[in-house]
Amino acid sequence: MPSSKAKYSYTIKRGANPGGGGSGGGGRNMTTNRDYSVNLSVQQVLSLWVQGTTLQHFTEMWYWVFLWCLFSSLFVHGAVGLLMLVMLQRHKWGRLITLVLVSVGFLASLSGGVITSAAVAGVYRVAGKGMAPLEALVFGVGQTTLSVIISFSRILATL
Repeated sequence: MPSSKAKYSYTIKRGANPGGGGSGGGGRNMTTNRDYSVNLSVQQVLSLWVQGTTLQHFTEMWYWVFLWCLFSSLFVHGAVGLLMLVMLQRHKWGRLITLVLVSVGFLASLSGGVITSAAVAGVYRVAGKGMAPLEALVFGVGQTTLSVIISFSRILATL
């Protein structure tokens, strides 16, 4: 399995004349290796393991919070889908209704999860604070929990 660490290197060319003119001095190539490693492995996210202690990059924070939101939303929508299948098993259109409602609900929570995960990661990044993997779990599952609470409160208001 390929490593999730990405190393990028770039070359800086320096000459005697920074303006690009060409007499004398010859250019010297200097290669600088920078470690832009991001922990973007699903296995690492699910096991709450990360190299080092905190998530530092915006992409890491966003990805970890988003994946926890995604997996918890999958769990909730899967459980609700099974419940709907059982309750609507005698209905003529029961399977189709279940498929449509679960799909629309999951896609709506997925698109909301992308935006709110980016907002959480942006706040952490701007504050210059690292995010612990457990914090990403709390924020991701918390997004799903708030989504369920808001959904139930809207349903109860219509009854």
